Amino acid sequence: MTQRPFLALWTLAVAATVAAFVVHLALRGRTVDLGYRLGRARAEQARLREVKRVLSLEAASYETPQRVEMVARTLLGMTPPPPERVIPVRGYAAPSGDRETAGGETGSAAPGEGRQE
Repeated sequence: MTQRPFLALWTLAVAATVAAFVVHLALRGRTVDLGYRLGRARAEQARLREVKRVLSLEAASYETPQRVEMVARTLLGMTPPPPERVIPVRGYAAPSGDRETAGGETGSAAPGEGRQE
C-alpha cells in the first residue's frame, strides 16, 4: 500500500514536469517567431526610412528654381514672353535680385506675366 501513494505522486511529478517542458518549448517557439517577425519589421522600417530620405531629396530638388525652369521649358514647352506681350505694372518695383535679370530670359516675372493664353 505504501507503493501506491508514491507511484501516484511520481506519476503526477512526471506529468507536471512534461507539461512544464511542453509549455517552455511552446513559449520558446513563440519567442523565436516573434524575434524573426521583429527583425523583418525592423528591416522594413530601415528600408522605408531610406525611401523617405531619397524621396525627400527628390522633392527638394524639384523645388529649386533651376529644376522648375527646366521642367517648364522641356516638359511644358514654356518660353519667356516676347517683349510685345510684356505689360508693365505701374507701381510695381522688381525685387533687388530681379533687377539684374529683368531683361534676360531667367528670373521671376511679375504676377500674371509669362502666362500663355
